[in-house]
Amino acid sequence: MASKMRVLIADDHAIVRDGLRAILEAQPDMEVVGEAAGGQEAVEKAWQLKPDIVMMDLAMPGMSGMEATRHIRQQSPEVKIMALTMHESDEYFFQIINAGASGYFVKGGSSAELVSALRTVGQGDVFLYPSMAKKLLGDYLTRVRTGKDRESFEGLTEREREVLRLIAEGRTNQEIADLLVLSVSTVQTHRAHIMAKLGLHSRTELVKFAIRQGIISLDS
Repeated sequence: MASKMRVLIADDHAIVRDGLRAILEAQPDMEVVGEAAGGQEAVEKAWQLKPDIVMMDLAMPGMSGMEATRHIRQQSPEVKIMALTMHESDEYFFQIINAGASGYFVKGGSSAELVSALRTVGQGDVFLYPSMAKKLLGDYLTRVRTGKDRESFEGLTEREREVLRLIAEGRTNQEIADLLVLSVSTVQTHRAHIMAKLGLHSRTELVKFAIRQGIISLDS
């Protein structure tokens, strides 16, 4: 039997934590290993409990969910973060992805959508809330009309496209090396060439580019 996905819930409202716990514990493949009422507590419990995923509310007093995400990704890079927010905002979305989150879920979504989003992130993919996916698609169509993305993407070699897709999916250099039977240093070289050719400077920009190109799916 496969092991259950271990989830830490971080939200400053007890009633929200109770609701999320009830949803997750009703799933046969998930278990809640702990709760945190603030960003600092989330960082500490992520270190102690080593969950697979932290469900991270962004608007908490004290250390924000955004800052807590950065700390957790630095000290425990294997722990994935699913951001929870009330805001359907480009600014929030790209800030939290840049901080290291693998998903962005708007609290107006349904329980079924949330469970599906967690499974997506648990499998190593990036989850995009549907409304954000539509905004990114609109941005892509605008850029296609200018020809910018097509020209830059066609400048990549087949191997660079493979590496780009795996980076956008959230794979580590070691995972990419194992999958493509390359050395880690070769993967790092490919990554540097990709960023230089595409004029990208962060994983946020790379994920946006990969979504626009259809390298990673919008059908989360």
